[in-house]
Amino acid sequence: MAKTLDAAKSRELAQAAKCRSKAPFDNAYGAIMLVPDAVYVQGFLAFPGEPFRAIEHVWLEVEETILDPNLPYINKKAEDLHYFPAQTLTLKQLKAAIEEAQEDYPEDDPLPIYGASPYAYYGDQMLGGKAYQEAFEAAKAKARELNPVKRKSQ
Repeated sequence: MAKTLDAAKSRELAQAAKCRSKAPFDNAYGAIMLVPDAVYVQGFLAFPGEPFRAIEHVWLEVEETILDPNLPYINKKAEDLHYFPAQTLTLKQLKAAIEEAQEDYPEDDPLPIYGASPYAYYGDQMLGGKAYQEAFEAAKAKARELNPVKRKSQ
């Protein structure tokens, strides 16, 4: 069963967490503090329209429900969004990963979390393991389906 985006709760959560544009990973981290039974999910998002490709994204899930604290900044209809998870972390796992990243690389932003190395690039998208590659490929295929190339008529 596919998980369902709750657009109304997503917008409420974005407001409660004081989310801001162009800070998706920070927004999801702030939001999970308000919904501690949720899991933090990193993956990809596909939808019709620009940028006409899969984009790296982050959201929360509670059972079969998607809560996307970044929804107010996507400017797409909720029913047009397709989520492809690559990695999930509980709040406890997320905090531990952030703490480790801050200790190991104090000059870098600790988010996003890509799991254990070895990492690999998939296109120009990001670093991550096999689960990232599978989610990226699925999202890329969906983005192509939603955004067919228009051929010039002769």
